[in-house]
Amino acid sequence: MNMSLGAISARFTSIVLAAAVALAPVGAGAASKDKASLPIVRDAEIEALVADYARPLLKAAGLSRSGIEIVLVNSDALNAFVAGRRIYINTGAITATQTPNQLIGILAHEIGHLAGGHQQRLRQQIERAQAIAVVAGLLGAGVAAAGAAAGAGGAVNAGAGLLAGGSGVAQRSLLSYQRGEETTADRSALTYLDATGQSGRGLVETFQILDRSNLFGGRGGGSYTSSHPMPRERIAALQRLAQESRNYGRSDSAELATRHDLARAKIVAYNDGAGAVRRLFARDPRSLAAYYGDAIATHLAGSASAALTKTDALIAAQPKNPWFQELRGDILVDAGRPQEAAAAYSRAAKLDTSGSGILKAEIGQALVTGGDPAKMQEAIRLIRDGLSSDPNNSLAYRFLAMAYGRIGEVGRAELATAEGYWHGGAFRQAKIFAIRAQQKLKPGSPSWMAAQDIIQTDIR
Repeated sequence: MNMSLGAISARFTSIVLAAAVALAPVGAGAASKDKASLPIVRDAEIEALVADYARPLLKAAGLSRSGIEIVLVNSDALNAFVAGRRIYINTGAITATQTPNQLIGILAHEIGHLAGGHQQRLRQQIERAQAIAVVAGLLGAGVAAAGAAAGAGGAVNAGAGLLAGGSGVAQRSLLSYQRGEETTADRSALTYLDATGQSGRGLVETFQILDRSNLFGGRGGGSYTSSHPMPRERIAALQRLAQESRNYGRSDSAELATRHDLARAKIVAYNDGAGAVRRLFARDPRSLAAYYGDAIATHLAGSASAALTKTDALIAAQPKNPWFQELRGDILVDAGRPQEAAAAYSRAAKLDTSGSGILKAEIGQALVTGGDPAKMQEAIRLIRDGLSSDPNNSLAYRFLAMAYGRIGEVGRAELATAEGYWHGGAFRQAKIFAIRAQQKLKPGSPSWMAAQDIIQTDIR
């Protein structure tokens, strides 16, 4: 579990995003925001699961080599959106989807937006809509001015109407465009699902969930003033197309369904505790996922002995599951047993087929918490090994800085701190620590040059 060891809520903080359009590309302004402004979740298990979901879909869309990054956002809203080359998935989308196929449908829809270049065209459409509003505004102002000069009150009123009308025309033009892109993304999603031998039923079911929860745009205003088609209209169209596929009746494998439920259990346990886990799995309280959530909740409650007993039972049930070993490492770290924790993380890393850098770094992080100066060089090597495959792991840099500090390499400690801030999106702080690091490092050395790169990079 990649969190501040001893600060349990560092990864799953209870922050809810402001509402974004469900299952839609974000607009031009939102697309420019850095991901650091969002409550990002880093978790090796969930990231590996979502990556497995997305991989065949990206290949079907011709985007497997496009460097698409999937980012987990800690929000309980059922939402997903795209910005740049990133797909953002709310943790709420994972917990709300009862089957892998439902979440896979969401991913397929977002990949449809990426493959269709909808963000770029949306920006162009926004510019066009703005131009319509400006032209109409100028016309309205001209009529109003002419009317005022002639003392014609009716002309002034007509000018005001044109001003308002121009804005309405621009809005309707933009919303009509967005509705068309949503429909295109729906159809693309079904194409990718069919090409990968998967059912489109999950996407239909997701929209039904949104409909029941009143999460669609267009409540009360009709599809004409909504950025999305009306729910039932959209669901009916999707249902008809999805049922035409020979794969419609296919179901998720039992193994994948279990992985999905384990991810749901983890999210709910960290965000909402044992009671929420019990409610989520009320229909199957003896499932592996229910026990997993209970073990995590027991750990968070501070009962290390009981949590270890429950986790060891999970390991006995699935000896090759890396995430149960990772949980064991988390418990042992917080219990003040860093050497045993490092061994558990090491077993997890060996079992992990995704090659997560988070797990690799956690081995070294456990050694840092032990505080033994003789172990710091090994800890540095292990953390750097993890960072080589996942350089965006900002938490690992904090432990790297601690390790350097404990062996007296203050300059490199401050450089690691700068790198951590940089990858966490806190660019101003990164530059401050990079300047401090340079004052203690040998000019021209690799570390000094790394600090220089941070200082000189334009972040406007």
